[in-house]
Amino acid sequence: MRVILLCGWLTHDDSPLWRLLMSWSPCLVRVSDETGLQELRLGHPLVDRYLAFVGARLRVNSWLAIAFDLKVFFTIVDLDPLEVDTSAVFAFLEAQRAPRRGPRIVRLEDGEHGLSARTIRRRLSSVAGLFDFLTVQGLVSRNPVPRGTLARKRRDRDRRGRALIRVPRILPRILTPHEVDRLSAALRTHRDRAMIQAMVLGALRRCEVLGLRLEDIRPGEHRVFIADGKGGHQRWVPVSARFFATLAAYLESERPKTDTNRVFVVLKGPRRRQPLTAAGLDEIVSGARARAGLRHITCHQLRHTCLTRLREAGMALEAVQAQAGHRSIESTRIYLHLSREWLAEEYRQASDRIDADLRATLDDPDGQV
Repeated sequence: MRVILLCGWLTHDDSPLWRLLMSWSPCLVRVSDETGLQELRLGHPLVDRYLAFVGARLRVNSWLAIAFDLKVFFTIVDLDPLEVDTSAVFAFLEAQRAPRRGPRIVRLEDGEHGLSARTIRRRLSSVAGLFDFLTVQGLVSRNPVPRGTLARKRRDRDRRGRALIRVPRILPRILTPHEVDRLSAALRTHRDRAMIQAMVLGALRRCEVLGLRLEDIRPGEHRVFIADGKGGHQRWVPVSARFFATLAAYLESERPKTDTNRVFVVLKGPRRRQPLTAAGLDEIVSGARARAGLRHITCHQLRHTCLTRLREAGMALEAVQAQAGHRSIESTRIYLHLSREWLAEEYRQASDRIDADLRATLDDPDGQV
């Protein structure tokens, strides 16, 4: 066996002793300081190098998700990254699809026994990203994650593959106006009401609510500035006057004096005056949901509810896209399906036109259809 350290990379010859020395048990280690998460490690030099690479390019949540996905993958396949082949990937896929709650229990939404197709696809994407990285570095000859079966050849374009994991399109659940009222009534502070209203009246994402700064608020214009939205994109978002009234009550009577410029901070406990975290906001929503006697509610459902109501009220799809901060109009088209009243009205108008044309034809037998 020979081990060569070349620019931080380990190369080896294929010997049993090397495989014994390189057997590893992935353990996710987080290194943080006062500014936040600084480093993620799983205990293998190649995987840790990849995590450092993506950590400089992605948001913290995406970085953590990739690290966890790789931990799950290598825990199940129990191989060194350089030994992973396509058969190991398919074995991982089979393990992810194995029944979680018994062979006779399936989810109603997609009929599957194991993890959801979205979760499996995300994990395979994380694994594929690692091996794309290793391929570019010349450490593996090809990516062992299959790209899917051949679908068709497009004219003057490269061949395109169909996805390895078929993900059913499931419409997200939205809240009724009565449920929104019950949730709002169960909130205990102006701060909590302002955060919920930012999502249910302005369609802000959870991270966008928590990221609001004092200088981002424009009460005279009834809008807020999203300085760091999804993908690092910025935008101005109009929000109802109700939100600004609640926000003013929070800033005047509840928000403690603090050095942070974040709008929403912790009100009680050892973290008082510090910016509220995602876990803290989730806990607030969960507690209000339980007190209101409602089913499972998430921050994203509040955002879906707002965008759906805006579309039902006649807001143009392009305007809904701008409000949501979607980069592609295709992401916004789901609200066409969520807007039941809009679709019913469109169908009624089209049906009335068809009936009118049919009556005109019957009244004029000599006419041509």
